[in-house]
Amino acid sequence: MNAVRVAIKSRLTDVDQGTGAGLGPTAGLPYPRVMLHPPQWLPALAPWLDLMGLVVFAASGALAAAKRGQTMVTLCFFAVVTGVGGGTVRDLLIGAPVFWIHDSRAAAACLAVAFAVWLTPAAWWRGQALDWFDAIGLAAYSVFGAAKAIGYGVPPVPAALMGVVTACVGGIIRDVLAGEPSIIMRPEIYVTAAALAAGSYVALGQLGVPLPVAAAVGALAGFGLRAAAIHWKLALPAYRQSEPQ
Repeated sequence: MNAVRVAIKSRLTDVDQGTGAGLGPTAGLPYPRVMLHPPQWLPALAPWLDLMGLVVFAASGALAAAKRGQTMVTLCFFAVVTGVGGGTVRDLLIGAPVFWIHDSRAAAACLAVAFAVWLTPAAWWRGQALDWFDAIGLAAYSVFGAAKAIGYGVPPVPAALMGVVTACVGGIIRDVLAGEPSIIMRPEIYVTAAALAAGSYVALGQLGVPLPVAAAVGALAGFGLRAAAIHWKLALPAYRQSEPQ
C-alpha cells in the first residue's frame, strides 16, 4: 500500500508541474491550468505592467463618465468595467482564475481612481487626456496579457492575440456604455498598436531576448505607434466598396 501511495503522490506531483507523460507541448496537449508554465514568461515587472494598465484604463473609464456629467456611482462603474473588462475575457479564455475576483486590490484600485477623478478639477482632464491615458493602458496591458497567456501554456500566436484582447475589450465596453462609436470600428490605429506591443514581446521572448527588455520594447513600441496615431491623426486605409453600376 505504501508503494501505491508513493506512486500516486509522484504522479499527482508530475501533473501539477506539467512534467508527467502525456502532458505539455511534446504530447500536443495544453499544460494543466492549476500552475503557471513556464513561470519565467512572466517577467519581474509584470505586476507593474498589470497595475499600470489597470489604473490608466480605469481612469479612462471614469473620465468618459465625468465628461458626460455623470454621478460618482457611474464614474466608479465605468472605472471598474473598463479596468477589468479585457483581463476578465482573457482569463476566461485561457482557463485562468479571473484575477479581480480573487484579488480585491484590483477593484479597489479602480474605485480609488474613480474617486481621484471625481475630486480633481475638470480643467485637468480637458483635451486629449482620455486618449493618452488609454494609450498608456493599451501598451501595458497588451504586454501583460500576452505574458500571462504564455504563462498558462497558450502558444505564441494565440498568446499575442490574448494581449490584444486584454488591451482592447475594456475600451470597447467603455465606448459602448458611453454611447460612443467603438474605437475598433474607426479607422484610426488602435488595435494595430496593441498587436504591435503584444507581438513584439512574444517574438522577442521567443528569440531569447531577456523578458524585461522584451516587455519594455513591446510596451514602448505599442505606445509609440498609438501616440503617433493620436498626434498625427494616423489611420489605416478603409475598405473601399465598389460603386454601384
